[in-house]
Amino acid sequence: MRLYRTLPACRAWLAGLCLLLAFTGIAAQAKDLKFQAILVWATDAENSPDSSHKPVDAEVLRKLRGLPLKWKNYFEVNRKPLAVPRNGSETVALSDKCKIGVADVDGTHVEVSLIGKGEPVLKRTQPLSPREMLVLGGNAPDSTGWLVVLKRKRIE
Repeated sequence: MRLYRTLPACRAWLAGLCLLLAFTGIAAQAKDLKFQAILVWATDAENSPDSSHKPVDAEVLRKLRGLPLKWKNYFEVNRKPLAVPRNGSETVALSDKCKIGVADVDGTHVEVSLIGKGEPVLKRTQPLSPREMLVLGGNAPDSTGWLVVLKRKRIE
């Protein structure tokens, strides 16, 4: 008989817990996707001709060394934070010639657009989990290259 009296209380508690979890999930989904967009100059030269360029950080260097790239050294030209609203998009200029646009497709996949000298260079859609990096780029004069590293930041 005692169990019979506690069932409504358990049901009410369970319903409250389900509502709390549902609202927590909705709030978590409403947060912006956070990224770091990094413009990188790739070269075989030991130093960059621009003294403001610093070697890329260790995490980015590990990623670049793990790719089949031909260059020995990588220098950070610029780094910008990027916050993309859920189901929205955002664009950031990394230099006067390079912009990157990022759009949230479905909370898991992002569409990345690279714009060089005001013209679309490429567009790519793929999943990008927190702490993962996407590297895009191309050749430049004198056996150098430019890369854009899009690093998804951890959800806070």
